[in-house]
This record gives sequence, structure tokens and C-alpha cells, in this order.
Amino acid sequence: MQSSGERRNWGWSRRHTIHVLFVAVIVVFDVASRSEAAEWSLLPSLGVKGVYNSNLLLTPLPHDETYGYWVTPAAEVAGKTERLEVSSRIAADVVGYFGGEDRQFTNAFTPLSVRYKTEKDLLGFTGGFTRDNTLLSELQATGVVLQFAQRNQWTANPTWTRQLTEKLSVQSGVQFSDTTYESSRLVDYRVVGGAGGLLYQLSERDQIQLMGAYVHFRTTDSPLGFQADFPGINMSLTHAFDESLTGTVYGGPRFLSSTSQTSVGDITARDTVWLAGASVKKSFERATLQVSFARDLVPSGFGLLIQTNRGELSGSYEISETLACSFHVVGILTSGKTRAVIGGVFPDNTYVSLAPKLSWKFLEWWQAELSYMYRWRDIDTVADSAQSHTTTFMVTYYPPKFSLSY
Repeated sequence: MQSSGERRNWGWSRRHTIHVLFVAVIVVFDVASRSEAAEWSLLPSLGVKGVYNSNLLLTPLPHDETYGYWVTPAAEVAGKTERLEVSSRIAADVVGYFGGEDRQFTNAFTPLSVRYKTEKDLLGFTGGFTRDNTLLSELQATGVVLQFAQRNQWTANPTWTRQLTEKLSVQSGVQFSDTTYESSRLVDYRVVGGAGGLLYQLSERDQIQLMGAYVHFRTTDSPLGFQADFPGINMSLTHAFDESLTGTVYGGPRFLSSTSQTSVGDITARDTVWLAGASVKKSFERATLQVSFARDLVPSGFGLLIQTNRGELSGSYEISETLACSFHVVGILTSGKTRAVIGGVFPDNTYVSLAPKLSWKFLEWWQAELSYMYRWRDIDTVADSAQSHTTTFMVTYYPPKFSLSY
């Protein structure tokens, strides 16, 4: 087991390594594109939001209503040359809750996206640092309520695509993420993996992809460690029915092998998990509509892998030049696929959320948003389900964009 000092040293080393990687990515691409004309832009913004939540912790136990405020400064940064594209949206959330829950915390988001193209190659990178709250991020992603805790996550995902012929290309990528929680009840973890395969353009409207992947998951701060490997194969088919309607289906097996450390020895398990998904997107003149389903294996702060069956329905409509509306519906069935480090069996979870939103640009640099979210959650081992109602009103100020060309 690592000491707290060793964990701090490793945490500094890990952050330093990823910082160096980010800088190296930008420097390499900048040198490669220095002779080209470039355009850079900066779009700052400042948002202030008021929140009402009838059940912030989504608990079936007696609870009080919670009120809160959010202050969100942000800046969108973008740069482009003939070959290079760089984009990021750096933001922070200064949050305060009172009433049923008295909490103050700060979120931070520093993503980075880079694309560099040559005649036959496409190099890409996505990654960054995210500091958020599990009730806002992991609940909506997995349908599982961990607890009210802050999460710090570093990610780095470089990719490379090589065009072999007009129709055939080879693809590869690396996956890395490191997640820590500011809670002694949750388990930090790290995910490392890679993927590679072929993409073939069957026709103007059809393309098929065959990929092989390997993912390694392990806990990093538990006295009884856990690790899992799940290599697998995935095949996908994308079809454009017309210019406005596109559909994708995919699926393949994952060969899961896990090891759990216990006080009496290691416990190993093997399983074959079939993952699959499908999505359809329709674009109209002033609206979009998208439906998707996906079964996936995802890590959890409980120190194990969980299987999610996720369905989504989302859409947006531009009522006028200044008024727009949207909605987002999510349904998730979650079950455990590996034994928890802390012991016990992970119960099946059901989660549903419904979120309509109305946006109004009432002045040149001002925008207002009114949104509502209904959430419902049920656990097999709990007698009662839980639900919550959230209403949010937000005003955002967008100063003029700063642009630079050379």
C-alpha cells in the first residue's frame, strides 16, 4: 500500500507528465504548421445561475429542498491553419448550495482537442483535466449515485489514421485516464488501453469498421486492490440514408478477466461480455433529432467495473433567430460485472432523467436559459425509489470575440 507522501509524489509526477505531453503536442503541431497562415480566436463568457432542487442527493430517505447558485467564467479558444485545428473551452464553476445541503465547491474544465492533417495522415489528440462532482457527472453517465464528492480526472487520447487507398484506411489510438476522489469512501482508479483496425468505404453512403481493442483497469489507492483486463473486437456499420439521415450499428465481444485481492487471497474471474449499440440522427432545416442505445463496460468509484445499458433521445429546434428549445431524455440500467474491492455485491440500478430547456438571446451579448430536470432512480436492494425536480435559470454574458490572423 502506498503512503500518502508517495501518492502525492506520484500525483505530482502524473500531472507533470500529462502537462509535458500537452505542451509537446501543441509544439510539434505548431512547428509543423508555422509556415502556414493561421487564425486564432478567443470568446470569453460569464454565466450566473440559480438552482432549485427538491432532492439533491436523490435519496428515498426524508430530506429538505436545496437552493444554490453557480458562477461560471469560461473562454473558448480556437486556432486553425490549412492543416492544424486546435480548440478548447476552459471553464470553472463556483458553486454554493444551502437549505437541505450546505455545500461549496469549485469545478474546473481544461479540455484540449488537436487535429493535424497531411495528404494521407490524420493525427489527433483529445484530453485534459476535469474537476467536477459525482452527482452531476457520473450519475448522468452511469445512473449510479456514488455520493456527494469531488472528482479529479486526467485524460489523454492520441489517435492516428492513415489513408492506404481511396476507400481503405488504418486507424489506431491510445486511451489513458486517471481518476481520484476527494472521499475516503470512494476508490481511485486508472484506465489504460489501445485500439487499432481498418475503416473501409463500401460506397458513397456506407462504411464499415473493424477494430481490436485492449483495456486495463486497476484501482490505485485501495488496501485490497482490483484489476481487470478486457480485450475485444468491435465491428460497426454506418449508412447515410440521405443527406439528413444517418444511422450506425456496432457490436462485439469483450473477454473480461479480473483479479480481486482479499484478506484470504486473490479471487479471479473470467467472463465474456457482448457490447453493442446503435444510433440514428436526423437533421431538419431548423431542428435535429437523435436516438441512441449502447451497452458498455465502464469504471466506477466503487472500485469495480459496471455494465450500463443506456438509451438516449435528444432534439433541438430553432423557434426563431433568438429563441431555441431542446430536450434530452436518458434511461440507464446498470449492473455490476466484477466484485467490488470494498466487498459485497453491486445491486442493479435503474435511472431516468428528462431535461427540457429554453434559450433566449435577448440582447447582442446576452443570453438567458430556463431549464427543468426530472430524475428518477430505483435500486433492487432498496424498498423505495427516489425522484427529484430541478429548476434552473441562467443568464450568460458574451463579450465580443477576439480574433488574430497572421
